[in-house]
Amino acid sequence: MLDLAFVRGQFPAFSEPSLDGWAFFENAGGSYACQPVIDRLTRFYHQRKMQPYAPNPASEAGGAEMDEARTRLAGLLNIAPDELSFGPSTTQNTYVLAQAFRQFLSPGEAIIVTNQDHEANSGPWRRLADEGIEVREWSIDPQTGHLDPDALVALLDERVRLVCFPHCSNVVGEINPVAEITAMAHAAGAFTCVDGVSYAPHGFPDVGALGCDIYLFSAYKTFGPHQGIMAIRRELAEVLPNQAHFFNGDVLYKKFTPAGPDHAQVAASAGMVDYIEALAAHHGVAPSEAAGLMHGHEVALMRPLLSFLSQRNSVRLLGPAEAEQRAPTVAVATRGPAEDVARALADHKVMAGGSHFYAVRALRAMGVDPDRGVLRLSFTHYTSEAEVTQLIEALDRVL
Repeated sequence: MLDLAFVRGQFPAFSEPSLDGWAFFENAGGSYACQPVIDRLTRFYHQRKMQPYAPNPASEAGGAEMDEARTRLAGLLNIAPDELSFGPSTTQNTYVLAQAFRQFLSPGEAIIVTNQDHEANSGPWRRLADEGIEVREWSIDPQTGHLDPDALVALLDERVRLVCFPHCSNVVGEINPVAEITAMAHAAGAFTCVDGVSYAPHGFPDVGALGCDIYLFSAYKTFGPHQGIMAIRRELAEVLPNQAHFFNGDVLYKKFTPAGPDHAQVAASAGMVDYIEALAAHHGVAPSEAAGLMHGHEVALMRPLLSFLSQRNSVRLLGPAEAEQRAPTVAVATRGPAEDVARALADHKVMAGGSHFYAVRALRAMGVDPDRGVLRLSFTHYTSEAEVTQLIEALDRVL
């Protein structure tokens, strides 16, 4: 069982007076930062804020911390260190990758995208149609939002070179079977690009075991600094055209980072691994098992919330009603504008979001007006049972 007191003790936000009494349910927009990340970021700005890798102790220490972040995160994800790259955001990283594929693919070849995705893993790929690349849409069930792997079969043929899909949607929440989908794509001769932004906060994935060619997520949603993280398998990275300075084209982890990295934030990203390792050690498990602890706690908290929402006629729950099948990113369509509901919840010291959350295509496919948006209630393993109770009581009053 997760030791919640230990967990919350690793996050300064829970002892911040200005946040006292507030229940935070918009973690899908960005999580609280853990103490090790804050400590590393502070140390870098205090002691290392200069060009890294220069021949002086402070610069060398800064460069070593950046290398440490890459190496330790790669270890946690079960990939080689040079298969991991940093960038300013997942949206930016995806755009850069799409430009590489624009040069790599030939007119007449095809890619597959979904309408379940956040626009970051859909829009940049769809724009390749302007270059003569065929774009095929793998569509969700309009009632449930489910992305059926069987429906992918009819879209795959020898012309498909890439399949892009989310590990889980940021509004539907259902966890997609990445390994199964990747195996189907590989059997057809296609690569896979997985948007893990909405999944990774609930347990850093074993990317090596999933088998996908690209896995993307955002550190600022996994208790870290505002960075996008890309895992790109060597076999693919080596054949894609260089998007960085010409002299960095042979360095795998620099090849898809056109601009200089944010030295301090890259270095601070090692703090995420510090936290996961401390969490695992406290519970007497391996770091790879921390995800199970996190998910188990989240599932227990989701059950009463999903039960409450399923019984309300005034809202429509998007995605599965069973906690075991989803991440704790719970979106509902409301009768009025979702932003108004979120604002009303704030009167009860509940922080939630009301928007389309860049999932415009998914909402339209499910018959939800993106301009009205959805109320999104998202949490992580540091959320308490008392906060969920506070949320449900506030929803009962507001709805």
